[in-house]
Amino acid sequence: MTVTTTGSAVNGRRYDVIIVGSGWAGSLVARHLGKQGWQVLVLEAGNGGTDTWAGYQDTVDTFSGAVIKVPNAAYRRNAAAPFPDVLDLSPTADPPGYTTTGHFVQTGPLPYGTDYIRALGGAAMHWLGAVPRMHPEDYATRDRYRYGRNWPVSAAELERHVREAELLIGSAGDATAQWGLGVVPDPDYEYPMEEIPWSHQDWIFQDRLDGKTVRDALAGVDYALKVYGLPQGRNSTPNPLFDGGYRPRGTVGRPNFGERCVGNSSCTPICPVQAKSSPLRLQQDFTDSVHLATRCVVSRVLPGRGNTVRGVEFREYGDPATPVSTPYTAEADIVVLAAHAIENAVLLLASEMANSSGYVGCHLMDHPTMLAWARMPQGVPVGPFRGPGHTTGLECFRFGDGRGKRAPFRIEIGNWGWGWATGAPLSNVGAMLGLGGDAKGEIKKEGVFGPELRNRLGDEINRQVQLQIAVEQHADPANRVTIDPRRHRDGVGNPKPILHYDLDKRVRDGVFAARKVSQKIFAALGVEKDFTHHGPGPDGVAPVGYFKHQAEPGGEALDLAYHGAGHGAGTHIMGSSAGSSVVDSYQRTHDHPNLFAVGCGSMPSIGTSNPTLTMAALALRSAEKIHRDLAELHQPVTLATEGTR
Repeated sequence: MTVTTTGSAVNGRRYDVIIVGSGWAGSLVARHLGKQGWQVLVLEAGNGGTDTWAGYQDTVDTFSGAVIKVPNAAYRRNAAAPFPDVLDLSPTADPPGYTTTGHFVQTGPLPYGTDYIRALGGAAMHWLGAVPRMHPEDYATRDRYRYGRNWPVSAAELERHVREAELLIGSAGDATAQWGLGVVPDPDYEYPMEEIPWSHQDWIFQDRLDGKTVRDALAGVDYALKVYGLPQGRNSTPNPLFDGGYRPRGTVGRPNFGERCVGNSSCTPICPVQAKSSPLRLQQDFTDSVHLATRCVVSRVLPGRGNTVRGVEFREYGDPATPVSTPYTAEADIVVLAAHAIENAVLLLASEMANSSGYVGCHLMDHPTMLAWARMPQGVPVGPFRGPGHTTGLECFRFGDGRGKRAPFRIEIGNWGWGWATGAPLSNVGAMLGLGGDAKGEIKKEGVFGPELRNRLGDEINRQVQLQIAVEQHADPANRVTIDPRRHRDGVGNPKPILHYDLDKRVRDGVFAARKVSQKIFAALGVEKDFTHHGPGPDGVAPVGYFKHQAEPGGEALDLAYHGAGHGAGTHIMGSSAGSSVVDSYQRTHDHPNLFAVGCGSMPSIGTSNPTLTMAALALRSAEKIHRDLAELHQPVTLATEGTR
C-alpha cells in the first residue's frame, strides 16, 4: 500500500533516500529500496488523487469534457507545478514559424513539440503504453556508424533489468517475432502476456505489404517490408508459457476491473479502465517504509560536506489554482532526481550541481514524428478508431546500413485514422457540415446533413489510414535546456525551462527519407489517394514544425513537418568520462557520490524505440547500486581491540 504524507509532516526529517518524482523511474527505485527496508521519501510536484477509484474517474471525466483531446486533456492546469502543453504552440505565417506560451520559453530555431505532465505517476499517466526494445546497435552508433554517442553499458548488460522491467510494467508481446527482429537475444524468452490482438487494418497491411520491397533512395538500400506486432504495457491474455505464470493487475481501487484492454481508443491520454499500465500499480507495492508526498515542488538540492549533497529544499502548496506555497527541507543519505528529463536539468542548473562537464541541460532529444495519411479505395474499409493507438509497425528502417546515410526511423501503423494528422473524426464532421467555410475561408452554400452525412462519414472515415514515422534524433549538445532566473520564473519562483532546439541535417535527411518511403508504401498498399500535405495552406500558414529540405545538392526539395513524440531525453547524459557526461552508467552524478539523476535524461541515445522500457531498466539497475551504496554506508564498524591485528 502507499503511505501518504505531507510536506509539513516531513519538514526537517531525515531519510535514507529522497526521490524527486513519482513516474516510472522514481516509483521503480522507491519500490526496490522499500522492499530492502530503507526509509524512502518520494516528493511529487503535481496533484495526487488518481490513486483512488473516485479520483481516477474524475480524471476520466475531465478528459471526456475536454474539447480538444490532446495528451494533457485529462489533467487540469496547475499554477504551482506548471507543465507544457502541445496547445502552447501556434503556427505563424510569412515566414512559416511559430509562437509559444506556457511553461517553456522556446528560442528555436524549431519548436520542441513534446509535452509532459506533473502529477502523481508523472508523464506515464498519459503515455501510449508502447514498450519496444532498443536494438543492440543503438548502444554503439559512434563505433558502428560514426555518429552520436556510445553507451557506457551494453544491451547484454541491461538484459536482466529489461526483463524485470517488462515483468513489472506488465508487457504483452510476441517474443518469437521480437527475437527474429534482433531485439530479444533469447529464442526461448516469453513475455508475461500474449500479444495485443492486431486490428483489422493491421491484417490488411500485412496482406498487401509483406514481402514487397521498397527502396530508400537516399540511403541507397532496398528494404523488404514485414509487419511486426508492437510489445505493449497493456493488459492482455496471460501467457501460459511465461515462467511462473502471470495475472494481469487491474484498476487501482478495483483490482478485478481493467484486467484486459477493451479497445477504448483513448490510451493517450487516459485508459478509462486502467488496462494500460502505470506507476500507480508499482505504488501499490510500496512498503510502509516508503512515504509519498504530493504537491511538493523541489526547488533545489542542498549541498553537504565536500562534494556530497545532504537533501532538498521544496515548497508545498495547497491549491493548484494558486501558487501560494510554504518552503520546507528534508535530508537524506542519497538524493535521487527522477523527474522528467527537462525538469531534472532545471533542478540541477538551479542547484548549480553536477555540471563540471558543462553538459547539464545539453543533448535534449525527442523523436521528431512525421505523419503521412491516405485513403483506401472504395470497398476497402480498414475500421479505424478501434483499439490502442497502434498495434503493429514496419521495423526494417530502424537498423542496418541505411542509418549510416540518414537518421533511422520506425513506422507505426496508426489505428486512429487521421486523428493526429487532421483531428478526425470531428474534423470530418465539421467539414461535411460546412463549418469554418471552404479552404479560402468562404462560407459554404450547402452542407451535408441527415442520412447522407451519416453514410458519407461512415464511408470516408472507414477508409482512413495514417503512418506515424518516428525519426531518431541523436545527442547534439546544441539542443539544450537553460535557465534565466532573473527573467523567467514560474508561479512558485522556480526557473522556467528555456529550450534551444533544432534538427540537424542528418535528422532532416531522416524525415525526408521517411516521407519518400511513405509515398512508396502507400503505392504498394494501393491507396486511393495520398492526402499528406506539410506545406503552407491557402492562408500562408504552415503547420507547427514545418521546414523545407533538400537532402542532396540539386535534388528535390520537400515541404516537411514534424510533431513531438513525447519522448523527451538527454539533458544529464550518461558516459564513462566526467569530462564529457553528467552521470555514470549507474546514473550517479560524476561530481557528487550521493546524488543520482535517473530517467530518460541519462540516455546517450534513444534509437527509434519508445524510451520507457529502457529507462525502466536503467532505473532498476540504479536501484540495485543505491542499495549497495546504502548497505556499505550503514555497515557496522568493527573496532580493533588490544592484541588483535
